[in-house]
Amino acid sequence: MKYTCETLVIGSGIAGLTYALRMAEHGPVAVVTKRERSDTNTRWAQGGVATVMDPDDTFDAHVEDTIVAGDGLNARDIVRVCVEGGPERLRELIDRGVVFDTLEDDPDTLHLTREGGHSARRVVHAKDMTGAAIQAALTDVATAHDNITFYEDHHAIDLISKRRLGMPGDDRCLGAYVLDINTGDVHTFLAKVVMLATGGAGKVYRYSSNPDVATGDGIAMAWRVGVPIANMEFYQFHPTCLYHPKAKNFLVTEACRGEGGILRRKDGHAFMADYHELRDLAPRDIVARAIDSEMKRTGDWCMYLDMSHLPDGKVEHHFPGVHKKLMEFGIDMRTEPIPIVPAAHYCCGGVQCDAWGQTALPGLLVAGETSHTGLHGANRLASNSLLEGMVFGHRAADVSAAIQASAVIKLDPEVPDWQTGGASDPDERVLIAHAWDEIRRLMWNYVGIVRSNRRLLRARNRIKVLNQEIKDDYWDFTMTRDLIELRNIAQVAELIIESALIRKESRGLHFTLDYPDRDDAQWMRDTIVQRGRRR
Repeated sequence: MKYTCETLVIGSGIAGLTYALRMAEHGPVAVVTKRERSDTNTRWAQGGVATVMDPDDTFDAHVEDTIVAGDGLNARDIVRVCVEGGPERLRELIDRGVVFDTLEDDPDTLHLTREGGHSARRVVHAKDMTGAAIQAALTDVATAHDNITFYEDHHAIDLISKRRLGMPGDDRCLGAYVLDINTGDVHTFLAKVVMLATGGAGKVYRYSSNPDVATGDGIAMAWRVGVPIANMEFYQFHPTCLYHPKAKNFLVTEACRGEGGILRRKDGHAFMADYHELRDLAPRDIVARAIDSEMKRTGDWCMYLDMSHLPDGKVEHHFPGVHKKLMEFGIDMRTEPIPIVPAAHYCCGGVQCDAWGQTALPGLLVAGETSHTGLHGANRLASNSLLEGMVFGHRAADVSAAIQASAVIKLDPEVPDWQTGGASDPDERVLIAHAWDEIRRLMWNYVGIVRSNRRLLRARNRIKVLNQEIKDDYWDFTMTRDLIELRNIAQVAELIIESALIRKESRGLHFTLDYPDRDDAQWMRDTIVQRGRRR
């Protein structure tokens, strides 16, 4: 079946819905989401939105904090665009129904917390469930909008471009092929502009704070149509994920350290003073490496985050979600330290685009964690992710509306339907499950917090074999969610490995034993990989 619309949005998190709501002012919008519309990375963001709201804080300070955290690789102009756009977008969220925490004695003033890497209190939050509050409000507003149609349980398979179809004329994104999970049918969605807002790719690693939807779909789809992908070697590991046999991916928010939490070894030693002058408020890359180093040095399976010294009532008031969840696992953070380990958390690279979300493929835009604007550099500053999604989702709508208004773009009915060929139902699902597990293990062991050429080359050799095996299965089997996600995860893994091999220095989140020093003379630039070439 063919669907036509003015705007196609793939993904329903903060970036996708911010964009969809603005584009709905100009015409019909289709929002394709591979599970339920609220099942997104955004919903799991705990900390908050970093933006300058305190009169004693400044945009300049937020810019500098972002660049220091990014180890100097950030695009300064992009950082300033994002930082200065924050307050207005935050007020827009409030107007759309998001209720943020305020001061107890002044309900008209937002409560601001501080997180690692920030020089001031500037994180606006809704307790420790900020992403859930934002997701709920945006979903409600978008669902009620007459011009927005959601297609839940619809998994995008591939983007449609003129060049890939062998059509004449300049290349352009025409839409996407999308699997209806419930029926097994593959539909053709045609649109004048397509927005990729599929979130991150944390599930490429064995241990991740991300939900199951984070399989790098947008990055992999963009790479397959020849769009450049940037800085995939910079994958952020959150320092404090719960270490517990029954916990799948529970994140202990960065704000815990911002409010006085202390990282300790099993013997009680507060070790961050041994690694950085900011101690427990050091940027995430430094904290994650410190924890990894202490675990390897001591042989312990985890480190500990201690909140037990905080005043009575502070934990329950500031972190009710974390406290409740930990109590379910039998851990009382008011009286005992929390066992934690680093886990894959955020993709600082992504689909290369400009300050308006435009990619190298006309008609294709990108926003949020799927994108690479240059905002994060070599490491993301805490709570800049929700900020990024809403600022650049908003900006992308400006250029999209202009594209639709200024050009006669044909929704070409000649675009062929998806060809199933001789594909059959997979009768050996164990092949998919095994490949999925193998990829995540090799990425964790060889392409993790600390890397080396030997590990990376071993990972590259194995991922090439796995990608060929997956390619064979992909064309032999009918489409399923598991097969699509496996294909995308394998592709993203290869992009991370290739990017890590290209960058011959250590910077931010990319630390390699073979090149342990930062090299500004040679590597103050982005790592770009593109189908058919790398640079």
